[in-house]
Amino acid sequence: MEIFFNIDETEKGFLYEESMRMLRTNLQFSGGNLRVILFTSSIQDEGKSETSFQLAISFAKLDKKVLYVDADMRKSVFTTRYQIKENVQGLSQYLSGQNTEDIVYKTNIKNMDVVFAGPYAPNPAELLYENKLNKLDEFIKKQRLQYDYIIIDAPPLANIVDAAVIGRCVDGTVIVVKSATVSQRMVKRVKDQLEKVNCKIIGAVLNGVEMKKNSYHYKYYGDYYGNKK
Repeated sequence: MEIFFNIDETEKGFLYEESMRMLRTNLQFSGGNLRVILFTSSIQDEGKSETSFQLAISFAKLDKKVLYVDADMRKSVFTTRYQIKENVQGLSQYLSGQNTEDIVYKTNIKNMDVVFAGPYAPNPAELLYENKLNKLDEFIKKQRLQYDYIIIDAPPLANIVDAAVIGRCVDGTVIVVKSATVSQRMVKRVKDQLEKVNCKIIGAVLNGVEMKKNSYHYKYYGDYYGNKK
C-alpha cells in the first residue's frame, strides 16, 4: 500500500525552506555516523512534528533514502494532520505484539517511507521499557540497513519519559523549542533527562521566531526575491 501525502511546497515560503536546508546541512556536518535522529520538545505544540517531517522530506530531496517514524503513541495527530484515510497499522501494535508484519509504508514522496504511531496506547512507556526496548532496538537496527536516515518524532519530554527511553536507540537528539513559550529551566530539565540515558544531544531548533521587517534576514531575502512590502 502506498500512502499519499498532499504536500504544498509553496505554503511554507522561502525563509522556512532556507531554515530547513540549514538544519539539514548542520546535521550532515555533525558527523557521518548520525543517521538515526530523534526529535522531541518540552511540551505539546512547539512544532517538533512538523519540523521533523519537513526535515525528512528535505533529506529525501537529496536522494537519501529516509524513514520517518511517528513514535508519539500517546497523542499523535499525524494521520489527522495529513488526512490519511487508509487503515494503517503502527508502532503501538508492533510493540504490543498485535502486528508482527512490516509496519513500514511506502509514500508518494520520492525516497521516503513512514511508520505510523498506531492506535492510542494507554501504556507507551511500558511498551518501550524492558524487553520491549529490545524489540524497538531490533526494529531500528533492521531499518538502518535499508535507509540513509531515520527521523523519529517522539512525545514531549517534560512530563513523560517515552522520548528518553527511545533515546537509547538513536544516534542523537534534537530538542525543538518554541520561542517565548517554555522556560529555560524546563528545556534544561529535558536536556538532563536525555543525558541520564546517555543520549547524545545534537542541538536545538528554535521555532516561532518572528522575522521582523527591519531584521537582516527579512531585508536580504525580501529585497532579493522582490517580496518586500
